[in-house]
Amino acid sequence: MTHPAPRRKVAFFGSPAFAVPVLEAILAEHEVVLVVAQPDKPVGRGLNLTPPPVAARAAELGLSLSQPERLRKNTEFQGRLRDSGAEVAVTCAYGKILPSALLEVPPFGFLNTHTSLLPQLRGAAPIQWALISGLNITGTTIMQTDPGMDTGPVLLQEALPIDPDWTSLDLSAALQAQAARLIVQALGVLGQLVHTPQDGAQATHAPMLSKSDGDVRWHDSARQIYDRYRGVYAWPQTSAFVGGRRLKITQLRPAEGQGQPGEVLEVGAAGVKVACGEGAVLLIGVQPEGRKAMSAADWQRGIGLKVGEQFDVALVSG
Repeated sequence: MTHPAPRRKVAFFGSPAFAVPVLEAILAEHEVVLVVAQPDKPVGRGLNLTPPPVAARAAELGLSLSQPERLRKNTEFQGRLRDSGAEVAVTCAYGKILPSALLEVPPFGFLNTHTSLLPQLRGAAPIQWALISGLNITGTTIMQTDPGMDTGPVLLQEALPIDPDWTSLDLSAALQAQAARLIVQALGVLGQLVHTPQDGAQATHAPMLSKSDGDVRWHDSARQIYDRYRGVYAWPQTSAFVGGRRLKITQLRPAEGQGQPGEVLEVGAAGVKVACGEGAVLLIGVQPEGRKAMSAADWQRGIGLKVGEQFDVALVSG
């Protein structure tokens, strides 16, 4: 006779929209005694203080919520976590480093949902860098959090094939569902999971993106440019430069063709074909500085772009 998994008392640490379904999945099976999110931040032109999505959802659900400004040497918050009765804490895209003293508060410690197959892609942006790097497989790791940056032992891990045309939004949605399912599975067998140390020699890194990560590197191959476009699709998005002016590229795909990197090979109703270090890409949708998004064909006609003209090859923004 099988016995149902015990309901655990869980503290949940998360902030962005990605973490909301993970919180909801845990709540369906366990008791969430405390939700911890980053503080409210000014948003929009009016700079109105706005709670992060996890905090907003916790408030809607009537869950106990804390949004500490800092965690290090915050004995008041440590006391609140201890008083919540949490047996275990779960982090999902929380966005802050957890001090060692805090990790020791729950009896079962902290479990982290990381969207890569650790030790691959440790860091803040594993979804984006999986695409930029041209990987065809990634996945979700449930790990025991330690004081390092995604260095704790692996508890559960599951691979996820990456569709070659997925953007960061598509991959995020797939990993979101996987992370929600795996953390519930892990909590159901808490205390029975094997702790497998990571091989640090195999580690790769996925640092937080900067604005310049979206700039086209015309000497890259067409596939590399397309993969970067997929990875930065949500932010900072893809940009190129023409005559020193930024051109946001809202849609592109690989194409046949060859020429000098950055050279305009074709213009027409389908868009603007530009040569890369290997192959070419077709620009389909663009947004010039200070203007609305438009088709690349309309943009090309408006500025009189001709075959043989050149995109700025060396320019990458700071």
